[in-house]
Amino acid sequence: MAVEATANIGVVGLAAMGSNLARNLAHHGNTVALYNRHYERTEKLMREHGDEGSFVPSSTVEDFVASLKRPRTAIIMVKAGAPTDAVISELADAMEPGDIIVDGGNSYFKDTIRREKEIRARGLHFVGCGVSGGEEGALNGPSLMPGGTEESWRTLGPILRSIAAVAEGEPCVTHIGENGAGHFVKMVHNGIEYADMQLIAESYDLMRRGLGMSPSEIGDVFEKWNDTELDSYLIGITAEVLHQTDKATGRPLVDVIVDHAGMKGTGTWTVQTALSLAVPVTGIAEAVFARGLSSQSGQREAAAQAGLAGPEQRIDVSDADREAFVEDIRHALYASKIVAYAQGFDEIQAGAKEYGWKIDLAAVSRIWRGGCIIRARFLNVVSDAFESGAADVSLLFAPYFRKAVSEAQDSWRRVVARAVEGGIPVPAFSSSLSYYDGLRSDRLPAALIQGQRDFFGAHTYGRVDRPGAFHTLWAEPGRPEIEA
Repeated sequence: MAVEATANIGVVGLAAMGSNLARNLAHHGNTVALYNRHYERTEKLMREHGDEGSFVPSSTVEDFVASLKRPRTAIIMVKAGAPTDAVISELADAMEPGDIIVDGGNSYFKDTIRREKEIRARGLHFVGCGVSGGEEGALNGPSLMPGGTEESWRTLGPILRSIAAVAEGEPCVTHIGENGAGHFVKMVHNGIEYADMQLIAESYDLMRRGLGMSPSEIGDVFEKWNDTELDSYLIGITAEVLHQTDKATGRPLVDVIVDHAGMKGTGTWTVQTALSLAVPVTGIAEAVFARGLSSQSGQREAAAQAGLAGPEQRIDVSDADREAFVEDIRHALYASKIVAYAQGFDEIQAGAKEYGWKIDLAAVSRIWRGGCIIRARFLNVVSDAFESGAADVSLLFAPYFRKAVSEAQDSWRRVVARAVEGGIPVPAFSSSLSYYDGLRSDRLPAALIQGQRDFFGAHTYGRVDRPGAFHTLWAEPGRPEIEA
C-alpha cells in the first residue's frame, strides 16, 4: 500500500539529539517523519514519546521520503563524517528536485561546501545547520544556525522558528548565508565556548590551588558572579558543578572527576581555520592546547616524578586581601571573555570575506542569546555594537567594551602576574592579555623578524618612509639595499 505524504518535516538519526529534536518539532505543531537505520530506536521513541505529538515512523528510507510533503524536508542528526555522507546519499537517491536535505550535525564547514555543491548538481537543496544547546536545547529550544539557499530558507525558516529558543521575544535562528556559512558560524561558536570554559577553569584553579578555597566556596563565588555582567549559562552551571557532592565518596564531585578534558574537533577546526585565514584567535587556541595538555597524563606524571622545579603553586594573600583578589579574578575573566568573543567575530568576518558569505554579525549575536552554550547577558550589547557599526573593526573598539576592558585591565594584570609568580598556569588569561597589549601597540617587534627573514631568505621588507619592497645585500660590504 502506498505511503501517504502527511509529514512536513522529517528527522533521520534518533539517538539523543535526533530524538529530542524530533520531539521538539512535534511539540510545536509539526508532523514529524521518523527514520533510523536500526528500527529499534524508532520503536523506542514511539513507545516512550509517541503521544507527545504527530509522528510518522518508517522502517525504510523509501517509506520515510514518501511520508514527506513536498518540498520534502529532512534533517539528518547522525555522526559527522562518513555516516553523514552515507545518509545524504541514501536520501538524495530517494528524493526529487526541489527537496531539501538538512545536516544538523557538527560537520566541518568545508565538507558542507562540498556536499552542497554535489547535491545542488542533482537539483536538491542542501543546508548545513549548526544546532547548539546540547540534548536539552534540542528538546526545549536550541540556537540554530542554518546556511543554504534563500529558496530553502523560505520552506525551512518557519519550521526552525517554531522550535528555536526564544530570547526577548525573538526566535534564536536566522539564515546565516550560503552553503557552509551555518556550520562555519557554529564552528566558531564552539571555539568561543572552548575559550569561555578554559577561562572559567583558570578562575577556579586560581581560587582552588592559589587561594586554597573549597569547591563549595568557589561555587558560591560563581553563583554571585552570575548576578553581574558575567551572567551566563556556563557561569550558572559551573556553580552547580562545584556544589555537587559525590554520593559514593562524600567528596566534592569535581575532585573525583579525572582531569582530562575531551574534544570532538570543532575547537581544533576553529584554530586551524583561523591560521589559514591569518586571524589571531589566541584565547581559543590556548584553550584547545590546554585540553591537549590535560590528556598528556603520562608526561604530567613523569614531570611530577622528575620534580620539575617551580613555585609552590599557591598565591599568598592575607585573609583581608583574598576577597579583593577574587574580585580581580572576576574582572580578568570578563576582560578575557570579551577578547575571546572579539577574536571569534574577527574569524567570522574573515571567513565571510574568504568564502563570499554575507553574514549579519548583529543577527548572529542575537541568536546566541538563548538556547546555545555560550548564551550570556552581554550578547545584547554585542549585538548593539555590530548593529551600530561601532564594532566593525573590532568588538574591542566599541565604546562599551573599550571601557569595560580599560576598567578591568589593572585587575587582569595583577591576576596574570600573581599566577606566574605562584606557578599556576593561566594560558588563556595571559594570552588574551598579550593579544590586547599587542593590539594597542603602535609598533611590534615584527620588524626584527622581517629583517631576519630577509637575511636568511631574501623575503624583502617594507619601509616606514617610502612605498615598495626592499632587500638588503647582507653579505656585501656596507650592507647595500636594493629595491625588489
